[in-house]
Amino acid sequence: MRVEDIDHLGIIAGIVDQIGLEALVNDCLGTHVQQKVSPGQGIKAMILNGLGFVSAPLYLYEEFFVGKATEHLLGEGIGPSHLNDDYLGRLLDKVWAYGPSQLFSVVSMAAYQAFGLDSRRYHLDSSSLSVHGAYESANDEPGCIEITHGYSKDHRPDLKQFVVETICTNDGGVPLAFEVASGNQSDKAVFAARLKTFAEHWSVEGILVADSALYSADNLAILGSLRWITRVPLTLSAAQAVVTEIDPEAFVASERDGYRLARVCTTYGGIRQGWVVVENQTRVETDCQQVDKQVAKQLIKATKQLRRQQTLEFNCAADARRQAEALATRWPYHCLSQLDVVEQHHYAQSGRPKTGATPTQVTYQITAQIVADDVAIHQAKRKAGRFILAINVIDDDTLTDEIILSDYKGQSVSEQGFGILKDPLFFTFSVFLKTPERIVALATIMGLSLMVYTLAQRQVRRALDQANETLLDQRKRPTQTPSLRWIFQKFQAIHLVWLNEQPQVSNLSPERLNILRFLGAPCQKYYLIC
Repeated sequence: MRVEDIDHLGIIAGIVDQIGLEALVNDCLGTHVQQKVSPGQGIKAMILNGLGFVSAPLYLYEEFFVGKATEHLLGEGIGPSHLNDDYLGRLLDKVWAYGPSQLFSVVSMAAYQAFGLDSRRYHLDSSSLSVHGAYESANDEPGCIEITHGYSKDHRPDLKQFVVETICTNDGGVPLAFEVASGNQSDKAVFAARLKTFAEHWSVEGILVADSALYSADNLAILGSLRWITRVPLTLSAAQAVVTEIDPEAFVASERDGYRLARVCTTYGGIRQGWVVVENQTRVETDCQQVDKQVAKQLIKATKQLRRQQTLEFNCAADARRQAEALATRWPYHCLSQLDVVEQHHYAQSGRPKTGATPTQVTYQITAQIVADDVAIHQAKRKAGRFILAINVIDDDTLTDEIILSDYKGQSVSEQGFGILKDPLFFTFSVFLKTPERIVALATIMGLSLMVYTLAQRQVRRALDQANETLLDQRKRPTQTPSLRWIFQKFQAIHLVWLNEQPQVSNLSPERLNILRFLGAPCQKYYLIC
């Protein structure tokens, strides 16, 4: 008798098979008759490891597959010893040579067709991933990224990093495009070009959604006739004016609890567009409290600055007044009151001067009081809880303010995807590879792992919705939107048992069999159901 672990890996393998990933990768990277493990099987193994949710970095792949049903999951004749670090390093080199982005695109197109993904909305976002290592010199390899310091979204400014960008479907958050970039890349500089290239490659007819990094006159010009929704940065003076001066009566209640919406038509960058002013009632009170805290904090700081200013002596009364007024411009919520300039007479001898003595020098000091700028504070509180969404489709009555808000809220699918990539149990939580080329290739495998994860989660949720059935979540409550991570946990301790060379699967409880109903035949076959 022989016992091997399957656990949740059969689900992952089934989704990989449903995409047709193994054959696609072999066609792209090529195979050799003497290879025991094809490139497609190698990448499938890396995805199994990446979504295995155990701490097993690249050089521990062989140990990861010890005790698991490796042949059953990957193919006849494949054992843990074949998945050593030398083989995987050469595989990453092949991925780099072919082109990581191109390989991802080939697989994503197949996934798009195999799973019938919705193409009406696409979400672009980016995040940073930290690396451990010096990476002292820039790499001269054409198209290679630079591992360097940059704005760290991981809050690890001490580590160098690289940036990953995804364009996901609103339908399940499945990534269709995946780019790896230098650690100091600015989203504002590349977002428009990324969307333009994606739209041309995929013949996009839907709406592209991104955050405020996309919104600039130059970027909107690059997008041309593409349809987009993005957030307007409140650093723009026009945006500040709109959120401050808009008539409160212009807002209407949203279907979302706690939201109110108002539409304004405007032109920016030569493009006619609609601005949807969104007011989040739950944020209004919080933002107003934050303004009050800032006012109090600034008063303490401004008082200290004014005291120092009052000790300074100037040779000219106009200079003294000008310096005081310049200081006040640095305070958003305070201003100077009772500002006056006082002459200070200096004499040759110390002590009280004699009557009629002529001063040898006259200097000037200011006296003033700090008062709250009620107008500025009122304006800050008036725009509390408000932000602006822009859309360049203004002649389509079906794109209501409600739908625009809902589409922008869909940006969370990208953030959830980055959360999976940064999970402490994900196989590249600490990236340690020695060359930027292999880091780019490995990051692309991370993207493929994210694709498989989101497709499997979408498959379960979609099937539950169509069947009008539910599963129990962590709190034993029925849900139609279970997380795949929870389903993975439910599949622990499932084994492939070989008895007299006949395979059987143990521990397939009724609950697990029920879940497999919603995952389809490609996943079920690994549990010997069909």
